[in-house]
Amino acid sequence: MKTMTNKMQEAVDFLYKYKEENDLPQEWVVERLREVEQNGEYVPTTEELVFGAKVAWRNSNKCIGRLFWQSLHVFDERTLTKEEEVFEALIRHIDFATNNGKIRPAITVFHPTRVRIWNHQLLRYAGYETDNGVVGDPHSIAFTNVCKELGWQSAGTKFDILPLVLQIDDQKPQLFEIPSEHVVEVVITHPAYERFDELELKWYAVPIISDMQFTCGGVDFQAAPFNGWYMGTEIGARNFADYQRYNLLPDVADIIGLPRDMNTSLWKDRALVELNIAVLHSFKEAGVSIVDHHTAAQQFKLFDEQEMKAGRETTGNWTWLIPPMSPAATHLFHQPIPNIINKPNYFYQKKPY
Repeated sequence: MKTMTNKMQEAVDFLYKYKEENDLPQEWVVERLREVEQNGEYVPTTEELVFGAKVAWRNSNKCIGRLFWQSLHVFDERTLTKEEEVFEALIRHIDFATNNGKIRPAITVFHPTRVRIWNHQLLRYAGYETDNGVVGDPHSIAFTNVCKELGWQSAGTKFDILPLVLQIDDQKPQLFEIPSEHVVEVVITHPAYERFDELELKWYAVPIISDMQFTCGGVDFQAAPFNGWYMGTEIGARNFADYQRYNLLPDVADIIGLPRDMNTSLWKDRALVELNIAVLHSFKEAGVSIVDHHTAAQQFKLFDEQEMKAGRETTGNWTWLIPPMSPAATHLFHQPIPNIINKPNYFYQKKPY
């Protein structure tokens, strides 16, 4: 290996990392590199894939929940090359992750180049442009139109679960409906305001990102959906509150009786807090795992301390790590952090549509 490509160098670097963190002898890495050289490319073993997926979570600069990186469950499904098989594996992932509300972090890794999942998340609500404005999630409008072009017939409500769109090689993408019995949704209520029910809100239990590329040892897996559990503000301060999403702050303010005629009343702030209280309350009432942003920040501090003890520098994207509500009330707001990208990791990739 006197001269090697960047990809092969990544494989070498990764195998040395695997050796060091698993306390393996030098002879192991020498023999493993010999196998890679004879094969002409690096193909991770299942054990190496499991390690790589966990380290990729540890290296995810935008994630505040990395304290639990070692608990990630990895499904190695690289041998599946039929749409129906991939769909069944994704249903298994959804069921495993949901776990009757006791959410378990998981990733399912498919063949690096042959399988592609078109969805942003395995579970996501559709969005429709109508004469009376957007119905559903505006973030999903483009993909919803793709699904309709592929033959999907929806109910047209605010909370229609999108089908899965799966593609093998360069074949025509196939559409699969997710049976409702595999989808846990939480009805959003408020512990103090009964009129909150009038908003008729709900959200799915598990955020399973499915459009990012998992890179490990120079191998790019374009289909590797993964999940943790929700931090409350992801739903209450972003999905529900962002003006380009469900834009619910005015409705919440009206429901709880906040005047909206002047900004100095801080009606947006007060509505935002109550909306987030409702999300946390509802998930806990339903027995579905969720974490508030203050606890998540404390957990990140523990992660930082663990990394320091292990002799590793904690990296992060500060603009993502600070929560979208009351960030200055957490230590993260006041803590500089280097945004250095390490591998293995998860990366954005170009949409297939």
